Amino acid sequence: MCLDLKEGCDRMQAAMAAATIGGWDDISAFLDEACAAAPPIPSHERREFRDKVAKGAVFYTYDYGIDGVSIEITKYAQCLENLFGSAEDGGIPLHFMGGDFYDKADIVLKPYWKRHKIDGMNGWSKWLGGEWFAKLYHEDMPEGSEASCAVAQEIWRQTRIIAGNLGGYLAENGISLVVPVNIPTNPGNLSAELALVIVSEMMGLYILSSNHDFYWEGGKPVAQKQPGEAPGPRDHFFKNIGNAPFSSLFRRLYPWNGRRWIQVNINSPQSRALVERFGFDPARVFELGTSISDKFFEEFTPDDQKTFRRKMAYILSDGEATVQTVGIREHQAALGEWMGNQRPLVCGSRSGLVFDPAADNTIYCLQPTRVIARKRIEMDFQLLEALMKQPSFLAAFQSVPDRQLVVHISGPVPIEHRADLETVLAAYGKVLESVPEEIAARIFLAFSVGTEDHPALAENGLAKLNIEEIYRLATVILFPSETEGRGLPIIESSAGGIPIICSRYYPEEVFAEVVGEHLPENEQIRYVLFPEDGFPPAFLDQVAGIMLAPEAFEGNKTHNKNAVRLRYSMEMVQRKFELFIDTLGGTNA
Repeated sequence: MCLDLKEGCDRMQAAMAAATIGGWDDISAFLDEACAAAPPIPSHERREFRDKVAKGAVFYTYDYGIDGVSIEITKYAQCLENLFGSAEDGGIPLHFMGGDFYDKADIVLKPYWKRHKIDGMNGWSKWLGGEWFAKLYHEDMPEGSEASCAVAQEIWRQTRIIAGNLGGYLAENGISLVVPVNIPTNPGNLSAELALVIVSEMMGLYILSSNHDFYWEGGKPVAQKQPGEAPGPRDHFFKNIGNAPFSSLFRRLYPWNGRRWIQVNINSPQSRALVERFGFDPARVFELGTSISDKFFEEFTPDDQKTFRRKMAYILSDGEATVQTVGIREHQAALGEWMGNQRPLVCGSRSGLVFDPAADNTIYCLQPTRVIARKRIEMDFQLLEALMKQPSFLAAFQSVPDRQLVVHISGPVPIEHRADLETVLAAYGKVLESVPEEIAARIFLAFSVGTEDHPALAENGLAKLNIEEIYRLATVILFPSETEGRGLPIIESSAGGIPIICSRYYPEEVFAEVVGEHLPENEQIRYVLFPEDGFPPAFLDQVAGIMLAPEAFEGNKTHNKNAVRLRYSMEMVQRKFELFIDTLGGTNA
């Protein structure tokens, strides 16, 4: 145990226990006191500070699974191990703290990385059943009302619990570096952020805040809406903007401008917003691109692809070599039960159809995301419906009796996004209704819910799937997303040489950065643009060509692999982490 951290933790807990909190203003006043009580920032020699960091780091986020944020966290963890050595070899101990660790987290978290669960620090509807998220961001909370005071007092109660848990864990393990991911920027749990801020200030911690999403991206107050402007996916964060004490605290916390904090964003518009709108020191605001493993770039043959698809067949069928479908209507009727267990399955026009992913003449459309509204997965099926109405594509599809098409959604469905799944299922059903039954019986919808292994794989001499192989299942990647902080599927599919049909998502500047519009041509990613208003014949012809004769796109495949190699490497990310550590320690001058 570190005595300095222990003393800081004890002071913090005593101060929080003594505080009288009646409303939001009282919490803001406590924050003032916490900042005033912060220990002075010592000067460090570079080696001295690195030795301090090498004692351990905590990653701090809502939950861990197979989602994009969890995958990026593991890349950051690998960078720290590259810099300081792994705990297995006497290097830096890494700790992962969150409100939940889902089964799928085992896929991305190494067995020797330490996990610490704090009840009540998950986000959104998973934050204590969603009650307090709803009270803050969906229900009226007038300034000065009993409801406002009651919510503030409950938030404070939860904050004390999380702060005591977090602070005690850090002191016990001698850890001074915390890497929060999204908690300080995407307000899924106000108590988790407030606790982090108080602990970091009063214990003198160093914070590398990794920011993938900000609450203002895709959201704004009603008063700032233009006439006829559609609602944004994050408008709810402005629900109680009229409650001045709450709004003042909220804007102060998100994001927190701490003296021992640096901000690491995933795109330049986020960095500009912090500097220009919020007054952050530009010397402590950074951007960090993603990295792509060398495995993505490895070549694979058609036979390799069949092997990958055979693996997925065992996963989708619960151990069988081929898949028996569940009828779309039956799946819709039992959706509540399925949401609770989310086992892999394949939907068809009726139950009992046979789907073999590894069969010849399979058109494999991969949507490598979770099911959430902003991914707009229903547009995949709008595209398919339009394709099936195009005479040349329909004729080509009908002319090969064993030709089949599947849309495979690889990620899980967050429990709060059931309505979004219902939208996807309805769109799939509409495609089936638009074509003759003999065609509908060859169009499938697969859900693997982040599953990459099954006992049947080992029984048949097969290794579990990995993320690179999941991309290699595909004939084409579909990615009609509305808004993204980065847009990782564009980069990953291009590294693997898989054609991608993607939207020009918001913020457009981020999309332009990802595909490299500002860069020389050899560094630009080639893609097919998902139209926003109907499907022109030329677009449908292009998509039909990709699906029916993907070998014609070998030139783009080679180009994209080379472009991604030039721009995204682990070495680049590691160099950035060295800069971050030196900046936190004040040793980069």
